[in-house]
Amino acid sequence: MEKISLSLDGLGCANCAAKIESRSKQLEGIENVVLDFAKSKLTLEIHEGSKDELIRRVTTIVNELEPDVKVELQLPGQVHSGRSVTNIKYVHDRKELIRLGVSLSLFIIGLIFKSLPYIHIGALIIAYVLSGHKVLMRSFRNILRGDVFDENFLMSIATFGAKAIGEYPEAVAVMIFYEIGEYFQDLAVARSKNAIGALMDIRPDTAVVRRDGFWITVSPESIEKGEVLLVKPGERVPLDGTIISGTSALDTSALTGESVPVNVIPGDRVLSGSVVKNGLLQIETTAIFSESTIARILDLVENATAHKAPTENFITKFARYYTPVVVFSALFIATVPPFLLNMGTFDEWLYRSLIFLVISCPCALVVSVPLGFFSGIGNASHQGILIKGSNYLEALNNIDTVVFDKTGTLTEGVFEVSKVHPIEESKRDELIKYAKLAESHSNHPIAKSIVAYCDTEISESDIIDYEELSGYGIRMSSKYGRILAGNQKLLEEHNIEVPVVQSAYSVVYIAIDDQYLGAFDIRDRIKSDSKMTIDAMKKNGIHTVMLTGDRKASADEVGELLGIEEIYSELLPEDKYNKVMSLISSGAKVAFLGDGINDAPVLAGATVGISMGAIGSDAAIEASDVVLMTDEPSKLVHAIQISKRTKQIVTQNIVFALGTKFLIMGLGLFGLSSMWMAIFADVGVALIAVMNSVRILHFKSSVN
Repeated sequence: MEKISLSLDGLGCANCAAKIESRSKQLEGIENVVLDFAKSKLTLEIHEGSKDELIRRVTTIVNELEPDVKVELQLPGQVHSGRSVTNIKYVHDRKELIRLGVSLSLFIIGLIFKSLPYIHIGALIIAYVLSGHKVLMRSFRNILRGDVFDENFLMSIATFGAKAIGEYPEAVAVMIFYEIGEYFQDLAVARSKNAIGALMDIRPDTAVVRRDGFWITVSPESIEKGEVLLVKPGERVPLDGTIISGTSALDTSALTGESVPVNVIPGDRVLSGSVVKNGLLQIETTAIFSESTIARILDLVENATAHKAPTENFITKFARYYTPVVVFSALFIATVPPFLLNMGTFDEWLYRSLIFLVISCPCALVVSVPLGFFSGIGNASHQGILIKGSNYLEALNNIDTVVFDKTGTLTEGVFEVSKVHPIEESKRDELIKYAKLAESHSNHPIAKSIVAYCDTEISESDIIDYEELSGYGIRMSSKYGRILAGNQKLLEEHNIEVPVVQSAYSVVYIAIDDQYLGAFDIRDRIKSDSKMTIDAMKKNGIHTVMLTGDRKASADEVGELLGIEEIYSELLPEDKYNKVMSLISSGAKVAFLGDGINDAPVLAGATVGISMGAIGSDAAIEASDVVLMTDEPSKLVHAIQISKRTKQIVTQNIVFALGTKFLIMGLGLFGLSSMWMAIFADVGVALIAVMNSVRILHFKSSVN
């Protein structure tokens, strides 16, 4: 299978977007179709060898439904800024404003000169044709295709029906105000897309690179790994790299959501998307553009709406049935009461049925719901929280249990040796030497703390064989003998008697040739916002659990200090996974928060897997559903609050849209509403729902 993406430049109709997606799914040779209305992007999974033909057929579908939309293939690896450029025409479309303004003026003239039939009828006819000719042309094409449930066709029928019963001014008014409403709806959608995109507008357009002794300006995509960049104050770092000259403060807020600048010096790693606040930096690139942090973040956000929330899927299915049901209801109202029940005149019931036709378009829902979820994802991205799909954003709203890893999540993961316990004082130097030798090849933070503490000299030639045992420690063969370095279980498995070291922290035991030498007491500091995070979880009625491979005494002390409700210690990686699966099988909606390195199975198995501090970790991004871009557990509180706010606003839109439509239909059934009110229930409600969705962008979450 091959995955391709098509840009639909100028797509402004959400209902048409849903039809494009539905029809494309019916094409043979396509396995999966997702149309992201917020990004105006159609993603297809197709069989290899059928690419050109399928693109042609999809383009035909798009052009039939939206003739003004331009279809373009996005090349593999092509990265776009978050800002949409697809609907800029709606912001400055003076021709549309003139057309609608003239139509409205002629309509008013027609009303003023009602006593002069020629002027009255002539002005109304011209106003109707001028305002509605696009709708009429589209509806004519729909008739030829047999698409009787298209909103253009239904609006044409509704206005023709109004004319048939002598309601000429109302027929013209409905068409004019429908078009005005559509214009402002398109304008609101376009500006909403741009507002969402502006949050992720972090892609630099150019980069200055040194080639053949000269500084030249090029596209970031053309720069190779190992080249030297020049970045001036106020500019974004275009690619990941290492500083080779200069010092500066970096604004990383676009990546992490943190407003405090980070000071950097030569030798420090810098991430693309950061802004140089002061100073001039020369940076040696460590990745090409498509592999840089900025490209990965943009790609993650661009593809987030491919995973639709259950609410989005429900609205898509609902819209499929809503329009036909309302249209057939209109047909029933126009015919049954006057002809079968002898209730009033045909003209009276036809007028009432026309109200149903005007309200039959589900645009308010199919625009505002996906736009609401994408606004939530955009808001989270701006705060340094990457959510891989609106389904995960909605799932966060339903979380009732949060499981925390300890080391590197609730604690800083910065270890230091607090005390050494040799079996005999005369064995201290021997203990330190063998401990450093055993831990010298490990990247584990605890191992690094022991190596940093031990100041004795060791030689690589002393090492014969090395094996790291997950959940236990290290086993090494050296010229001095077999060295074991790890927890109490490791030594006990080798039948080595170990005295219990009384400590609330992690303890690493050392033995050589089955002879116990002593132990190291390792401390780990608790993060400053861990307590606030746990308190916020409790305040929201969320159950808290901590899982760790550390000793019980250490785990209990950290857990009790933070106020965690359930604490499980001395666990192997598979034990953590089994515990999370046990919680899920009992009916809990579980979010797991870990460092994203050693907890991939648990991250994948949880209802929502969340990795933190993993901006540069491919494993973390792959395994988790949500990535927190900093080492702060409190970001989880922000993510949950954004999820709840998004769900709240999406629900408001659904209730408001359906409530208003059903209310106007109900009033119309009893002759208490007009087609003017129906227009409000269609385009007016859609406009309000779109503006309501954009409120999510301005939502400020707080831990307190």
